[in-house]
Amino acid sequence: MKTSDIVVIGAGIIGMSAAFQIARRSKARIVVLEKGAGPGEGSTGASSAVCRFRYSYPEIVQLAKDGIGAYRHWPDFIGSGEARARFHALGVLWLSADPDWAGSEVDRLGSLGIRADALDDAALADAFPAIRPCLISPDLIGGEAHDCRGGGLHLLERDGGYMDPVDALQDLIDAARARGVEVRFNSPVDDVDVEGGAVTGVRLVGGERIACGTVVETAGPWCLPFLERHGLGGRWPLEPTRIQIVHIDRPAELAGDLPVCVDMPGGIYFRPQNRGQQIIVGSVLEEDEKERVADPDDFARYADDDFIRPKLHALQHRLNVPELRGAIHGYSGLYTINRADMHPIVGPTPIAGFHIANGCSGHGFKLAPAIGALIARQITGESSDFDTAMDPAFLAFDRQPIQLAAMNVLA
Repeated sequence: MKTSDIVVIGAGIIGMSAAFQIARRSKARIVVLEKGAGPGEGSTGASSAVCRFRYSYPEIVQLAKDGIGAYRHWPDFIGSGEARARFHALGVLWLSADPDWAGSEVDRLGSLGIRADALDDAALADAFPAIRPCLISPDLIGGEAHDCRGGGLHLLERDGGYMDPVDALQDLIDAARARGVEVRFNSPVDDVDVEGGAVTGVRLVGGERIACGTVVETAGPWCLPFLERHGLGGRWPLEPTRIQIVHIDRPAELAGDLPVCVDMPGGIYFRPQNRGQQIIVGSVLEEDEKERVADPDDFARYADDDFIRPKLHALQHRLNVPELRGAIHGYSGLYTINRADMHPIVGPTPIAGFHIANGCSGHGFKLAPAIGALIARQITGESSDFDTAMDPAFLAFDRQPIQLAAMNVLA
């Protein structure tokens, strides 16, 4: 029987962030067990990896600030000048039909240390001529045209952007292995062994057992069996949820830089992809986050036609081009949505030695370095650079659900 100090279940961006940060602070023997055959086969590989700061609560703004800070200084964070991933600092542009919203958000985010500007239509045209400033929601059912009306203010997060999620994950795997972490693929965990209310090890499918005193559950949508078997599944309704994405070739005539854009009137977000040659489009609508998946290994991995058409209509409405042309593709991935409050559950559970970092509800990539730091500090008791300043009680397992005005990915 193999013995380790810590076993991390799941080698996605959250699990590898935790393992890497623990290894930076301690000499613990760490094994990461991943059911997939290679990096990014789960939720991380399908992530849009948008890095934005605006959230409803200042605690999550802080967590995003700390997580994105690691991405913005990625070679320093992983301790290597040979990083695959790089941060694309394009800014995050928010468009809202509320004329007062952007100004108030600039003030609020500024008070939290986030650099943001309110752009009028003229400033928007100077910065991003590709973007139309229309405040009217497009007709996503009949596709009827309208006369566009501007005149609002638009929020720009100056330090936002995106990363390639699989490149970032591979960088973390390499950095963790360089510090002695054992990362094993094709190693699905069957169960966590618990005796006397404390973790004693894990058992893999096939019978192998690894004795350990600490388990970090970061299995994403595969978490439910571990939680339910040990009486931890009832408190937080974590649901594997199918999320669809479209990507299309960037029109050749589209002028200027394209930021990450959150288009609330259109119900979409979009950003460049593949060195700017493509645009990926996703939804910010609660109605598109309802498709629960019973088996995370068996779901439709394509995008549905009735999803693609309205999203591209909304994109057409937002971009300064006469029409969208080129190849259209789509795919689906999984969020693990916390239906109680859309926020992650991070930290120790009532079972001694059993820690959880799950239920990120679409926020996981941008928050991952900060969540990893939070878990590592709780387990090792050691602080480090790139730590998060957020109070761990805010996302603790035994907290009360956080109150929100809207239960969607923008929460």
